[in-house]
Amino acid sequence: MGQPPPLEALEAAAPKAAPNSLTPSKKLVNGRTVQVGFTPPVLSEYYTQMENAAFTRMAQLEDLYGVKWKWEKSSPTGNFNAVEQQISTVQTWTSRKFDVVFICTGANFATMQGVYKNAMNAGTKIFQFNQPVELYPVDQINTVSNIGYDNRAQSGYVAGKFIADTLKGKGKIVQIMGPSGSDWTKARLIGFNQALSENPGIEVVGTADGGYLRDKGLSAAQDLLTRHPDINAIYGENEDMALGASQAVDAAGLKQWDGSQGIVIVGADGLLSGMDAIRNGKLTATVDVNSVDNAIRMIDTAFQSVVLNNYVPKISNITTHLVTKDNVETYASYINGIMAPKKTY
Repeated sequence: MGQPPPLEALEAAAPKAAPNSLTPSKKLVNGRTVQVGFTPPVLSEYYTQMENAAFTRMAQLEDLYGVKWKWEKSSPTGNFNAVEQQISTVQTWTSRKFDVVFICTGANFATMQGVYKNAMNAGTKIFQFNQPVELYPVDQINTVSNIGYDNRAQSGYVAGKFIADTLKGKGKIVQIMGPSGSDWTKARLIGFNQALSENPGIEVVGTADGGYLRDKGLSAAQDLLTRHPDINAIYGENEDMALGASQAVDAAGLKQWDGSQGIVIVGADGLLSGMDAIRNGKLTATVDVNSVDNAIRMIDTAFQSVVLNNYVPKISNITTHLVTKDNVETYASYINGIMAPKKTY
């Protein structure tokens, strides 16, 4: 089946309307209200950036097409593994006849497919975002679309190659990873290990669980630095853990990378706080997995599918970026551009 025309093409083709009349694009939507549920796995800076980008795009579509939005957010309390709450949330939203559910979850893949199938059968369309679906056969995923990136090639590999290139192919590193068994950990480690296999002079001397949280990343790094004070680099699988590791390096009185010596610290997410740390020499680099484009693509995909009844791809990958001191201002300004949406929902 053919791809739907891009929104920009529809917008450009729409003729100008006379005052007090509906444009063809607004007639197409006919003032429809879309009830949306947004459930990330935790409340964090990354998902706040996503939400602001989503609101920015929703307001644009409201202006252009007259579509109205109702937005409800729910995230598990406690830790990343509190997945029962998300299952209950999806079931509640389904019973309330929500049109769309956007979900990113740490729950077991097989368990969630049953939850998604029930929701879809009841008329609620499920869209996953920021999820490592590359680990699973596409025909087993019971969603309309999955918006994100390939954690292997677009995150883990990028981080590993940067560390290897910066250390010129030789050195000792430690890893601070997400919860054991996490799909993100599995996928990013595949890419990271591929980069290291291309650089046999890089040795991983220690690994610890940082729970995707800054304070746990700090504790994990402190333990690793006690056991391995002579390391050359730290890989934080996500940025919060990398920023915790940065605090541990400072607390231990060790030198951070200055372009020629010190400990290289690399994360992944693309947080504004992480970009501040890069500016200030407290984080060497991060893989920006593009919260802004992820959210914009997510809203556009749901709009095309639910409102316009168009055909959307099952897997929709966005670009990711390696952010260093050389380009941090460019990527920070892009994120800052959506942090004050003209309308919230």
